[in-house]
This record gives sequence, C-alpha cells and structure tokens, in this order.
Amino acid sequence: MKLEVGNFQVKSVIFGSQTSFNNGVLTINKEEALEVVYEDERIISADIVIARPGDSTRITPVKEAVEPRYKVSGGVLFPGVTNKLMQVGSGRTHALKGTSVLAVGKHWGGFQDGLIDMSGPGSKQTMFSELLNICLVADTNEDFEKNEQQKKNEALRWGAMRLAEYLGSCVKDLEPEDMDVYHHHPLDEQTEEIQNLPGVVYVLQLQSQMLDTGYNAMVYGWDVSRMLPTFMSPNELLDGAVVSGSFMPASSKISTYQHVNNLVLKQLMNEHGETINFLGVIVSNLNTQLDEKERAALQVQNLATLLGAQGAIISEEGYGNPDIDFILTYNNLENAGIKVVGITNECTGNDGKSQPLVDLSEKANAIVSTGNVSEHLKLGPMEKVIGELEAVARDGNSGGWAESIKEDGSIEIENNGMFCADSATGNHFKTVVEY
Repeated sequence: MKLEVGNFQVKSVIFGSQTSFNNGVLTINKEEALEVVYEDERIISADIVIARPGDSTRITPVKEAVEPRYKVSGGVLFPGVTNKLMQVGSGRTHALKGTSVLAVGKHWGGFQDGLIDMSGPGSKQTMFSELLNICLVADTNEDFEKNEQQKKNEALRWGAMRLAEYLGSCVKDLEPEDMDVYHHHPLDEQTEEIQNLPGVVYVLQLQSQMLDTGYNAMVYGWDVSRMLPTFMSPNELLDGAVVSGSFMPASSKISTYQHVNNLVLKQLMNEHGETINFLGVIVSNLNTQLDEKERAALQVQNLATLLGAQGAIISEEGYGNPDIDFILTYNNLENAGIKVVGITNECTGNDGKSQPLVDLSEKANAIVSTGNVSEHLKLGPMEKVIGELEAVARDGNSGGWAESIKEDGSIEIENNGMFCADSATGNHFKTVVEY
C-alpha cells in the first residue's frame, strides 16, 4: 500500500472572487464556500472568519478541526461519513498545509467544546494557535441540543468536513511543492532484514463511551463503540479513515486534523526498517462496562501477539474512566512479553498532587504525560472573539464554571477546556520536566 500526500504550504488566507491557491495564498469565495455548508438544511446561520497566528483573537466553542484536503486519484475523503464507503490509504491526496477548518458554535457550546487563543499564554496550550484557522461559525435548528451538555454537533462537524474538501479541491490539478510518501507492505512481503528488527505496533484507543451513536469516534463511518479492536494499515489513518467524535473533554480530544497528521504514527513509519519493524496499527476503543474493557484489552493482546510484536505504543484519548482501559491493555501486553510505552494526560488537581490516573499498575512504568487537565489558567482579554465567549461559563465547557468570564473579557479556565491541548498523538509542543 502506497500513499502520496502532496503538500501545498499556505502562508496567507484571504477572501476573493474565486477559490484558488497561488504562491502560498489561499483565496476563498465565501459565498460559494457557504453554499457547501448550507447543503445541510439543519444549518440555519453560517459565516467564515479567518484567525491568524499572533492575532488578539479567542475562538470558542470549538467543536472540530479538519485539514483541507482533496483526493486526486479517484478515491474519497472521510469514507462512510460525508462520502461513500471505500478503502483509503493508497493513491494521492493533496493537502493545504499550515491551515485548518474549525467548526465553531455561533452560540451554543457544551462539555466537549474547547477554546483556542491565537496569542498570549493561552496560545501555548494548543497547536492550533500556530495555524491559519478558517473558522466555520454556525448555528443549527436543533433546539433539543441547545440545553444538552453532550451535543453530537453532527451538522457542524459534517459541515467542516465538506468545507475542508471544497477548499482542498482548488489544488486538485496543481503540482505539489513537496510530497510525503508512505509505504506499508503486507507482513509476508517484509524483507528478512526488516523482519529481524523488533516488531512494534501502535495501539490507538479511541473515545467510545456514549451508548447512543453519533457522539463517538468513527472508523470508516462505523461507531467505534460497536467494534472490536481492529488491525489497520497506518496509511488508512493518515488518509482519513478515522473521524473524531464529539464526546470528550476538549483538551483530551483527538481532532480529525490530528488523525491524518498523527506525529507518533509518522515517527514510527520513519523508524521502520531503521530501528524497528513497524507492523501497523491496532485501533481500539474506550468503553464503559468492565467486561467490554477486558474484552478489548484481550483482543489487543491477541492481535499484537499474533503479529509477533515485541513492543507497543498506546495512545489514550481521554482520562478518568478510560484510564482503566489504558491500564488493562498495558498490563495485558506486558504480561504477553510485549514492552509498552503509554501516552496519556493526567488529572492531578489544580495543585498537581492528586493521583494522575484513575487506575495504576507497577507494570505501567514508561508513560509519556501530555499535561494536567486540571491546570488552572488565567487568560487576559482578547480584542476579538470568534463564536461566543459566554458559552464557556453557560454551556458546561469541561474546563469552565459560572464565574469563568470576567467583566473585562479575561477568563479563568482549566486546561480541560483548551481545544486538543493534551492530545496523545504528538501534535503539540508541551514538554514534561521531572523534578
């Protein structure tokens, strides 16, 4: 399986009469772009606003991030979701790098929606402050969801995916500036030299705690809560087979943008044939019932063992209840003789002194922390707000509370509410210092 991703580096985004890309400038015909958004009759109000790195701009409630892309070799983006079901992971995809489409609520937010600051201390919490963000700010006619803490946000998330594909289409016939090429060969085609290297699998634990469909992450359009752990080619993930869900405190979320730009996955592919034999990805889930957790951990162990893995990296999307899945899987793999490194965030309280994970194990002795969700942040006012600042305090943002917003526009918020601040895919610039 060979995947080519042709890159076009976006240096500026402006509005104009024709959607096009030229000399690093992405021009958007706003009227035409919004027609793509309004294809969903649930969306009753929409606008597109540009947020640039360094701007005195605060964006909230942010629901999803999608990289503008277009499949140029006859395939599709987001299979089983906004397009027909078919395999991805091969052929050529063109990507507008350095930019993302953000789905932002015009009014209503919720537990799973986050905040992005484009400058100041808050910008250090999330990688999206470094991107040119094309903000789809919209509202829907779904009155039943306005007062729900948990929102599916389907209309806005799907709208962001359609808009990202529309924008990506402007480079479908252009020659990319550079190309990333990803090879993943069947295991029986590996050379003897590669087979002699330590076999490593990547275990991606996706959020699936909601019993009702529409909230959880999806693989080829299938709700992750309804699947057993599955072995996949890394190329499939890097080409859009996984779509982010709408359940998870915002800082722990893995956005769709991050799934196709998963840096842990890319680094494993870079090491393939050099230091390791990267076998592929085991996509797992994070469940609510103990028997489901045990079953998933057992299946991950079985797949890793059958593949001949000697090492594994686990990325957990979330914390709290999912920590049990994380530790069960960690233990099972270690008990099978497979050495594990885990990647997760922590919930250690405002003072950092609480137990970091709900479940612990002596076997889990190699963990990369991506941050403390309870870290208390005080962020000054911004000149511009995209979306609605009141949503942080009013609608149950996982890091906000009733007094979060001050009269001058400054806020107090836990890291919990910062969009994708602690994602376990390597797409951030935080570091950990051991004292």
